[in-house]
Amino acid sequence: MQRRPFLKSTALAGFSILAGAWRTTGRNDLVFGQNERQYTLDQAWAKATPASLPVKDCHEMVQTTEGHILLLTNETRNNLIAFDKSGKVVSATCNAFPGGHGLSLAGEGSDQVLFVTDTELNQVFKTDLLGRSIQSWTAPMDAGLYTDPKQFVPTETAVLPNGECYVADGYGQQFVLHYGADGHLKNSFGGRGEGDAHLDNAHGICVDNRGSTPTLLVTDRTRCCFKRFSLQGEYLEKIELPGACVCRPVIKGDYLYAAVLRSPHMGTEGTGFVIILNKENKVVSVVGGAEAAYGLDGKLLPFYQTVKLFQHPHDVLVDDEENLYVCQWNSGQVYPFKFNLVK
Repeated sequence: MQRRPFLKSTALAGFSILAGAWRTTGRNDLVFGQNERQYTLDQAWAKATPASLPVKDCHEMVQTTEGHILLLTNETRNNLIAFDKSGKVVSATCNAFPGGHGLSLAGEGSDQVLFVTDTELNQVFKTDLLGRSIQSWTAPMDAGLYTDPKQFVPTETAVLPNGECYVADGYGQQFVLHYGADGHLKNSFGGRGEGDAHLDNAHGICVDNRGSTPTLLVTDRTRCCFKRFSLQGEYLEKIELPGACVCRPVIKGDYLYAAVLRSPHMGTEGTGFVIILNKENKVVSVVGGAEAAYGLDGKLLPFYQTVKLFQHPHDVLVDDEENLYVCQWNSGQVYPFKFNLVK
C-alpha cells in the first residue's frame, strides 16, 4: 500500500493545494492540520519590512516570561528580534552571531538567560535577553573527541533546571556534550556511526518532562527520526517519521512539535511542513503536509508536503495560548508565520 500525492490544477490564496490538504471555517478561513491541532494562518503576523528590519535565515524562536517572542537570525544587524504577541517589533539587538542557529531559554523571570549556538564561530554562548555574552564554550579539545576546533559546529542546547546543559553538535561530529552547572564537560554520547545509539545530523535536542522520568529527545534529521536518551546518555528508543527531515523537537503540554525542513520522499527542496505528535508518539496533525497514514504492515507511510505554505521551515514556537509560529531557513528572508489554533 502506497500513497501518491496528486496535484489539483488550481491554487488558492497564493498556495498550491493538494487534495484534502485543507478545509474552511464558517468564515471561509483556510484551516490547516488535522484532529485536535488545526490552525488558521496569519501570514502577515510580523509587523516588519525587509527594508527597515532585514533578516537572512530565521532560525529559532522562544517566548519569555513577559510574553515577548524572541527570534534568532544570522543577520548581524538584527541577530535577536523581539516581538509582542500582536507581531509588533519591540526591539532588534545584537550583532555578535554571524552563524546564529540554536536558541534556548533557561531560568525564570528576571533570571532568564539565552543559550545561543553559532555555527560559524563554532561556539555556544550563554547571554542575557539582549544577546550580551555571559559565558561561552568552544570545542572540548581535552576530551579527545575533536582533532580541530572547527570540527565542533553546535546547533542546539537543552538546559536542566539545575543549570546543567546538553549541546548537540549537529553540524559537526554529531556528539551530544553534557556540561555540568560549573561549565565543565561531564559526559558525551551519540557521535557518528551506524546503529541507533549514533546520530547523523543531530540538529536539535530538548528535555522531555512528560513522563515519570525526564529524558532527552535528540534529532537524527538525516534518518528522519527522533531518538530518546536518558539524561546519562543511554539510548532508549527511536521515533520514526519517514519522509520528515525534522528539526529540533519542541514540547508544549502533552504535544511534541517540529518543523520539517524537507521531505526526501518528494526529492526536492522547498518541501517542508510542520508535524505534531501526542504523548504516545502518534502523529496527530501535519500542518502543510499529508495526514498520518499506515501501510498494511502497520508502519507509517512517508509524509509529504500537500500545501505550499512553507519552503524550509526551521523551527516552531507554541505560545501561552497554544498558537503556533513557524520561522524558516533559506526561504526568501520571510518573517515568521503565525497559525491560530482553532478552538
